[in-house]
Amino acid sequence: MPITLASLVQNSSLKLAVLAGEGRLDAPVRWAHVSELADPVPYLDGGELLLVTAMKLDVEDAEAMRRYVARLDAAGVVGLGFAAGVAYDTVPPALLDAAREAGFPLLEVPRRTPFLAIVKAVSAAGAAEQYRAVKAGFEAQREMTRAVLSARGTSGLLAKLAAHVDGWAALYDVSGALVAAAPSWASRRAAELTDEVRRLRDRSATASAVVSGTGGRAGDRVELQSIGSGRRVRAVLAVGTGAPPGTAERYAVNSAVALLTLTTERSRALLEAEQRLGAAVLRMLLAGEADHARAVAGSLYGTLLDEPLRVVVAEGASARGRAADAREPAAGGAAGGASEEPGGPEGALPAGVEALAEKTESAAARAGESVLLVRHDRRLVGLVADGGAAAAACADFAGRTETAAGGGPVGAGTEHGVVVGVSAPAGLASVAAAFKQAGQALSVARRRGRALVEHEDVASGSVLPLLADEAVRAFADGMLRALYEHDAHGRGDLVASLHAWLSRHGQWDAAAADLGVHRHTLRYRMRRVEEILGRSLDDPDVRMELWLALKATATVPPVRKDQGRSRKG
Repeated sequence: MPITLASLVQNSSLKLAVLAGEGRLDAPVRWAHVSELADPVPYLDGGELLLVTAMKLDVEDAEAMRRYVARLDAAGVVGLGFAAGVAYDTVPPALLDAAREAGFPLLEVPRRTPFLAIVKAVSAAGAAEQYRAVKAGFEAQREMTRAVLSARGTSGLLAKLAAHVDGWAALYDVSGALVAAAPSWASRRAAELTDEVRRLRDRSATASAVVSGTGGRAGDRVELQSIGSGRRVRAVLAVGTGAPPGTAERYAVNSAVALLTLTTERSRALLEAEQRLGAAVLRMLLAGEADHARAVAGSLYGTLLDEPLRVVVAEGASARGRAADAREPAAGGAAGGASEEPGGPEGALPAGVEALAEKTESAAARAGESVLLVRHDRRLVGLVADGGAAAAACADFAGRTETAAGGGPVGAGTEHGVVVGVSAPAGLASVAAAFKQAGQALSVARRRGRALVEHEDVASGSVLPLLADEAVRAFADGMLRALYEHDAHGRGDLVASLHAWLSRHGQWDAAAADLGVHRHTLRYRMRRVEEILGRSLDDPDVRMELWLALKATATVPPVRKDQGRSRKG
């Protein structure tokens, strides 16, 4: 506690006597200052014990003394020390009466007590108080450091901080969700601050705000402090107290901010090292080296590699010109939807993808899960526990992207949207296949204008919607163009005949009946198709490509009953 007027009076070496204001002796004294000015207020800061000899004061004028005392009181001066036996043997009656009328502390300083002794006493007490505050702050820092390194982690740190400030503390993630609070009863009160936390989150790092009367509670003071060393806020700390924190409490809060900054935003070198380690583990899994991947990962990803997991691939909804479909990688690589194997942290992610990564990591942290996320080539590739909180966070974020698109295709004006492909559940040995599934699902999601597609949705649906791609249509038009040009000259319905024959699996009689022609006529038309295309219909690959081309163009003329030519050869 800081030194007070009462403690100065109790100091036997100073021998101070109280003449007025006995009820206000518990006021803390910030400094002792000597001034003989008739109006020293412009040079004071509040909290001072003013020491005077009254050499230049009009102490005989009662009204002047009342104004003098009133101005000192209004300026926050905690008391007046009058030197007896210097200019006056005792305190002048006008000054004494003014002090008593205002209830303003007035101390008589005996001649044998120099003002310097009082100044030294106040200074020494202030230094001792500062030392106690610093010592308490360092002790708080040590306790919180041990707590954050213990099994309780952040929760333990918040508990220690709450105890040191005699209040409560809470931590929120970048989305504004409550991560932890201490003591436990503070969770409900902390939840009321979500809107204020989100407003602070949208500002740059090192921002702070003070909220009073949370939830209508008078006297409840909550200080919000952003966590993050760069331009982006990584988390928000809330500290609730009944009064503004003192020096020791302020040291504890600052220490907590520093420790939380270290735990939530690690150094760039450490983050890049972790990213590269994660990328290496993922590359091993994609190469089928599950045992090596497990050995390299160690306990870094907890039980993630021992449980059913899903592979997630995400990119910005507004991305253009990317080959999003799955394709065969370079020699030695793993198949998948990415342009190459996930590597190191190269290039910044689009805003939406980075927001997805942060939400996924936050959800996993709250649930005590582990995730493996690799940021590469403006894409996010990750492993998440099947059915876990991280997977649910991905789906929730993607759902909000679709809602923001207003029912239209994702990417149409959704600057911060994402497109996500999710594999089917897989074991560690099947990560390569799951990666390919996620890439295929991502390709389908982009074609369909969806924010998220799971591979099960692709496998349970029809392949025909995939033929709506412009590249597929162009291929189909090129493949069938010669047949359409032939039919345009009125020399038979080769396209319709081909469609009927393929739909009947090459059964001549059934296809001819559908067309209303003789089977020999149909055989002649199929030979003409082979001649025009220069390809054999005996080749199953050719038949498959022609059938898909017909489905992609979807402009097959209706089957006609050629009654006038039904028996012509």
